[in-house]
Amino acid sequence: MGTGLLAGTRRLLGGTPPPGQASAGHARPLIVSSANGVKHLERGMAVLKQGGDTLDAVLAVVTAVEDDPNDDSVGYGGLPNEEGEVELDASVMHGPTRRAGSVAAIRRIKNPSLVARVVMERTSHVMIAGEGARRFAVDQGFQDMNLLTERSRIAWLAWKAKSSKNWRPGLDSPDWKQDLAAMLNTPEKRLWAAHIENVVEHPPTGTINCLAVDASGAISGTTTTSGLSWKIPGRVGDSPIIGAGLYVDNDVGAAGSTGKGEENIKISGGHTVVEAMRRGATPTEACLEALKRIARNYNNNMDKLRQFHIKFYALNKYGDFGGASLWQKDYNGKDNSDYAVHDGSGARLVDMAFLFGGAGVVE
Repeated sequence: MGTGLLAGTRRLLGGTPPPGQASAGHARPLIVSSANGVKHLERGMAVLKQGGDTLDAVLAVVTAVEDDPNDDSVGYGGLPNEEGEVELDASVMHGPTRRAGSVAAIRRIKNPSLVARVVMERTSHVMIAGEGARRFAVDQGFQDMNLLTERSRIAWLAWKAKSSKNWRPGLDSPDWKQDLAAMLNTPEKRLWAAHIENVVEHPPTGTINCLAVDASGAISGTTTTSGLSWKIPGRVGDSPIIGAGLYVDNDVGAAGSTGKGEENIKISGGHTVVEAMRRGATPTEACLEALKRIARNYNNNMDKLRQFHIKFYALNKYGDFGGASLWQKDYNGKDNSDYAVHDGSGARLVDMAFLFGGAGVVE
């Protein structure tokens, strides 16, 4: 088994991460996200430097990803369920007021993180799901729109064709051997080939988590996702579950996750990480504790654990941050244990700890 050192340091195989702080010198304000948020962290930091609310800061980061049609992990362009419908989940938590809101399995609304905030601010509920969430969003002024981009649509059709011969031309057709190449019939579309082949073969879970603490120590967080690609309609992962995909305690810190949500739900991972920090663990140590609980659910059976991936991200009230990944690498051996941090000196990717040094599936 391999383990990783604390964030921002050289990784080694073997041994145990030494105790200590995951960040240097209690930097505040601070903002942390999964790696897919790195190019947008400056937006969030700008809010914090201007004295803005931490919830405004994290939403500034994730809505940029939700709006991006080229990022199929969340929002517009997210990879759909098995019926070709994009279903989104999201949650928010506001530390200073100790409030939370979430939406689950919402369709045709590209910014579920913003809808989750409206649930928190304008209702007495914490979660609204499914068609009710869509209607609520429309009533609140959100645009009802088709979230399936052409690239995601072709990826879905390619997955259908791989899964069933009924979604390919019949034997009586001259095109009966038609494959993905036939659907990628323009130079622009042909650039999508490698990506589509990858998401068909290794369905991603696609999520962004973002956490922030301001100069005074106030904390907020959000997690937003299009969920597991090709999922059963109505499937809900950990992202909208308060205490699993996201948890904030303004007295202690915050935590969130990306990866296979079912495994996180079973250990209430976000809450587990924050409670470990309350007991004195560093953010990285707390994230590793959550991963160990997941591994324990499978009696550390490596064959089973290699079938999924999950990461935790955390920061505390003092500006220390950390993260940990179940696996160091993804299914093809590519390094997959990093995340994004902005401590006022610029956004950057840093190494996170990892529980196992080998390779798991793609996140």
